[in-house]
Amino acid sequence: MNTESTRTANGYQGPSAPEARVSYEPTDESGEIGKALLVGVLGGVLSATGYLIYRRLPDEQKERLQRQVREAIQARIGELRRAFNL
Repeated sequence: MNTESTRTANGYQGPSAPEARVSYEPTDESGEIGKALLVGVLGGVLSATGYLIYRRLPDEQKERLQRQVREAIQARIGELRRAFNL
């Protein structure tokens, strides 16, 4: 065996092998991924709950909600058009 040859954690071997970083400590990225996953799951649960509640509403209340949402969206679109002079 060649004594100058070394095997690293990333599969390279030999004296020209890049430095292998063998660290399994959690990084800040893993914490951010966990937070994003938690927010996504909570958003899904809240959406499903809202949908189940909406399905049980009487038709009159559904129509009123739809009208209010439509008006809010139209108002927001109007604000954006004014802001960007469209």
